[in-house]
Amino acid sequence: MDVVYVTGNKFKIEMAQKILSPLGINVIQKKIYCPEIQDDEIEKVSQYSAQYAANELQIPVIKNDSGLIIDALKGFPGPYTSYIENTITEDGILKLMENKNIRTARFVEIISYCEPNKNPVSFISNTVGSISDEKRGNFGWSFDRIFIPKGQNKTLAEYNDDERWKFWSDDAYLQLRDFLKTK
Repeated sequence: MDVVYVTGNKFKIEMAQKILSPLGINVIQKKIYCPEIQDDEIEKVSQYSAQYAANELQIPVIKNDSGLIIDALKGFPGPYTSYIENTITEDGILKLMENKNIRTARFVEIISYCEPNKNPVSFISNTVGSISDEKRGNFGWSFDRIFIPKGQNKTLAEYNDDERWKFWSDDAYLQLRDFLKTK
């Protein structure tokens, strides 16, 4: 079985291949334009893009969307994470977090699988942690400099690429694998 992973991120491809290839699933990377709807739910954004890509390519696809959920900010930035990265950046998040005692946060990753002319199915990963008091580290990008994985005392950006990926939840990929076993 072939499935197209619509992404430009090589680490996402590596994760999908590691988990799905033992099932005989060939993960093919393809970067195409997918319209991204604006919605308050990350899952709806992921599902819309997956359905669009599956219908456009006429092959089963995987599409991913994610967001940073900060409890003290009532879930902000959530599905608007990319926009916030490009506008107020991590400096703006740190400013919003000044004087906040509750610093818990999580990265939510939604992987949506869709076949042409069908409804998408979604799988969820939560990488739990907290927001630091300051930017630290030189690896990764953007919010990695302020996100501390649960049980650690360093931000993601203080770990090199090989170490950093160990902290990300792969639950969604494992759920997808189990789902595809039944196909």
